[in-house]
Amino acid sequence: EPRHASPAAPRRLREKLRTAARMAGPPAHTAPGSRQQVQGSERRAQPATGAPPARETRAPFRFDYERFRRSLRHPVRGRRAGEDPETRARRMKIKEMMKFAWDNYKQYALGKNELRPLTKNGHIGTMFGGLRGATVIDALDTLYIMELEDEFQEAKKWVENSFDLNVNGEASLFEVNIRYVGGLLAAYYLTGEEVFKNKALELGEKLLPAFNTPTGIPRSLFSPCSGMSWSWGWASAGSSILAEFGTLHLEFLHLSELSGNPVFAEKASTSHPVLNRIEKPQGLYPNFLSPVTGNWVQHHVSVGGLGDSFYEYLIKSWLMSDKRDSEAKKMYDDALEAIEKHLVKKSAGGLTYLAEWRGGVPDHKMGHLACFSGGMIALGAEHAGEGRKHHYMDLAAEITNTCHESYARSDTKLGPEAFRFDAGSEAMATRLSERYYILRPEVVESYMYMWRLTHDAKYRQWGWEVVKALEKHCRVEAGFSGIRDVYTTTPTHDNMQQSFFLAETLKYLYLLFCEDDVLSLDDWVFNTEAHPLPVNHTNFKA
Repeated sequence: EPRHASPAAPRRLREKLRTAARMAGPPAHTAPGSRQQVQGSERRAQPATGAPPARETRAPFRFDYERFRRSLRHPVRGRRAGEDPETRARRMKIKEMMKFAWDNYKQYALGKNELRPLTKNGHIGTMFGGLRGATVIDALDTLYIMELEDEFQEAKKWVENSFDLNVNGEASLFEVNIRYVGGLLAAYYLTGEEVFKNKALELGEKLLPAFNTPTGIPRSLFSPCSGMSWSWGWASAGSSILAEFGTLHLEFLHLSELSGNPVFAEKASTSHPVLNRIEKPQGLYPNFLSPVTGNWVQHHVSVGGLGDSFYEYLIKSWLMSDKRDSEAKKMYDDALEAIEKHLVKKSAGGLTYLAEWRGGVPDHKMGHLACFSGGMIALGAEHAGEGRKHHYMDLAAEITNTCHESYARSDTKLGPEAFRFDAGSEAMATRLSERYYILRPEVVESYMYMWRLTHDAKYRQWGWEVVKALEKHCRVEAGFSGIRDVYTTTPTHDNMQQSFFLAETLKYLYLLFCEDDVLSLDDWVFNTEAHPLPVNHTNFKA
């Protein structure tokens, strides 16, 4: 099995999870309540017996949804004026793929976290600590944007009647935040349905114990019921992961916006002062930080797994603040400068790629997860000084082209989990363990941003190539499945329809063939699971 057994997720944890699983074998589980905690973690009383949440002790707060909707500069689903028939036909094909993915999930796995399309059953996994319905929550906004009205109502009904937050298990703070909290927030902002807001706020409060550390940097895992938190067993010295504690800001600011309770924004904002205080090697951010001491634990740097969405959330925090969060913008600018100086490389064949960095030594490997960076750099380039804008747009285009080459050079026209630039190989996986494709979105995400920011027709053409490859190699009788080897035209399927395929891959492909006013970048910022969250144009307290 070439991938981690838990539900895989965009831009995170890949190699470390797999390596740890191989070295450690299955985790040894102890009886509830007897888990050995990482030094420094604190037990927190459950909300029922502790102090009530701050928002319940003040005058009732009401978010003015109607005023918020009036503030948007574009209709959420756009105006659809004057488009050509081919673009519409391609968009309708992607809509059909979404309906096919959803219908099979509903038939065979509703309430489970993912569909197993070959065996026609559901998969729960351990990533979400007992929470269910990851595909439902991840699919809500995509169903809504695609105007799949009946399917959206089916998903909403499940949230209303069956989504239980009183579960006990080991949940990833990062995964629960980006998929569940992000998905519920987006569904509320798109529809105004109170059930989504209420579930998001209730779940958000269950995440807060993870921040009970000496530095305020949260631990990676938490129990929704007990209030316990701890770090991944494989993470050096009980460290927290840059891409995990750095990928909370967007969602937590909106939890405060909707509840009137500043605690969420305060918790999410603790990491920036800590990171600004400590010395960064060559200006780079290593992937492992101790939540106890606030110091780096290892000097491994990556814009792919373990690092990735930290950088994404810096520029997006600035954009979501309506360009007022100058601290986040400076951190992004400084980080990108260091990345360009130390990690951006050019292959002998002329391909620009992002290497990893291990204690000062470059590792000439680029993960599929890092392919989001073309879109990120383009998004940031729009707001760089005029002298730098052209430079960064060129860099974004070059990186996106390299990621396209990783697809074009495979037999299936889908890209591998990681590709290398060594031993005469360029943009191809050279290890058996890196040849798989699990319906990942990062490459088409960059195509969508590059299309919106340049309107170069090649990005739509590249996206359509992905659609055709998905249909040919990943579509099976009862859904879509990842494949184990992109370099064979008769691939073996992995029997997993990832929730992020519905949240991200199909949404970004659909938006690639929409007009720019559908989920306009003037109004919306996408979280790292492609859930749209609104730019804070003003304060909407009623």
